Amino acid sequence: MGPEAKLYQKVKKKTPSIIWNRIENLSLIGMPDALGYNKNHKFFTVEFKVTRGKKLRFSPHQIAWHVQHPDNTFIIAQTLGPGSSKLIYLFHGSRILELDAWGLELDAWASTLEACCLKLENLN
Repeated sequence: MGPEAKLYQKVKKKTPSIIWNRIENLSLIGMPDALGYNKNHKFFTVEFKVTRGKKLRFSPHQIAWHVQHPDNTFIIAQTLGPGSSKLIYLFHGSRILELDAWGLELDAWASTLEACCLKLENLN
């Protein structure tokens, strides 16, 4: 299992009230990794990213998808580099261009696993 799949499993385990569907879509490139549905009847998508530094790598298709779909889209990123605190960050998908430019130096909407999961569980 790759690092992004492990991150997905970690988030899924911490959010039992969210119905998760992994998106394995080869025909629509750039589509996020997962579709979530929370207790407030809100659908949202999440792109999972794992990095060893502060820079995140997005394909042009992933950037285009988030630019075209700025609402109810999110990016969860985790650092695994040496000396990292292994924090997990949550960003709105509408900020993908800033995130692509600034990486994890950008202010996150949440910056712990628990806080990220709570934000997604309580989306309205």
